[in-house]
Parts: sequence; structure tokens; C-alpha cells
Amino acid sequence: MNDFTLDRSNIPGVVLAGGRSSRMGRDKASVTLGGHSLLSRVLDQLTPQVSSIAVNADAIPENCSQRFIPDIIPGKAGPMAGIHAAMAYGATLGDATHVITVSVDSPFFPHDLVDWLAAAIDTPEKIAIATSEGRSHPVFGLWPVVLADDLRSWIATDEKRRVRDFLLRHDVTEVAFPLRPTRASLLDPFFNVNTPDDLAEAERWLKVLV
Repeated sequence: MNDFTLDRSNIPGVVLAGGRSSRMGRDKASVTLGGHSLLSRVLDQLTPQVSSIAVNADAIPENCSQRFIPDIIPGKAGPMAGIHAAMAYGATLGDATHVITVSVDSPFFPHDLVDWLAAAIDTPEKIAIATSEGRSHPVFGLWPVVLADDLRSWIATDEKRRVRDFLLRHDVTEVAFPLRPTRASLLDPFFNVNTPDDLAEAERWLKVLV
């Protein structure tokens, strides 16, 4: 019988803000949506859900007062390097077994994201990732901090570095999130802002949120 219980009061969070932003043409963390930067929106959304918070990026984002954690693995190794930095950060915080990651370019993610993912964790090494409409969103994941060394070794040896390939190595559960009602239609809570057109669409969604 499994008697592991995740300590819901001790889940640190990390905002992943180290993407290249090539399609946006500028740092997405500082992009303004409804008068507030994407980073500030995501921080406001995540902070009430976690025990502590940090930002992972290539450099300290503009107007960022939270703890900054750069990639530990050199060479811009992709989003999994940010997740590795998050795991390493979580491992420094007392008895935390898991760390939550979210993406800076998804400002509408659920207010109960951590609760839903935490409810799916029943072993110390289980990973829980979010899905919506049949699509997985692994950057929105609850990651065991004990896997940091394994992830670092995998990044160093796997040429393709596909997230799904790392997940196949471990015990993973997918948590399906419903679409979010708005006054217009249903919104995918993991809608992400990659381009100026996406930003314009996000502004439209912002005006119809319930």
C-alpha cells in the first residue's frame, strides 16, 4: 500500500522565462498584456498557489524582484534545462519533494493548477503534467526534485532532447484541465503568446474573461 502524501504546503514554483522569443521579436517576459507584463501576470497567478517562487531566465527580467535562477546546464539546452534548474532550486528548500513549473507566455493558466496536479501525485518520484483538449503541456508540470541528476545526464546525452522522451523514462500522470468559460466562448487555459497576433488575441480574451 502506498502511503506517500505530497506536502501541499511545501511546493515551490518556478516561472520558465528563458525562451528565445524569436517569433515575438522581443523578450516575452516584458511583453505587456492589459497594461501588465506577462511575467507579472503569471507571478500574480502562481504566487498564491506555492510556498516560494523564482524565475528562470537567461538574464534577470526587467522589474523582476523575485529570486532569479539561471540555467545550470550551459549552452541554451532548451526548456528541459529550465526544468532542471527548477528541480535544483526545489532541492535546496528543506523537505520539498516536488517543484511546479509554469510558462511565462501562458497568462490564463488555472488558479487551481497546483491543487489539481498535486492531487495526482502518490509517489515521491511521480511527475504530473497538465493537458487540455488532448494536448499535453509539460512545461506546466509538477516535478520530483530527486530527478535533477537524471535530467542533467539525459540532457547531456540525448541529442534530440524531446520532452516526451524524458517523460517516457519515468512515472508520469497526465491531468486534464477543462476549458475556461468566458463571455464569448471557451478558452484553453494554456493558451500561449508566441507571436504579435497571439498577443492581440490574448487582449481580446482578457476583455471577455468571467
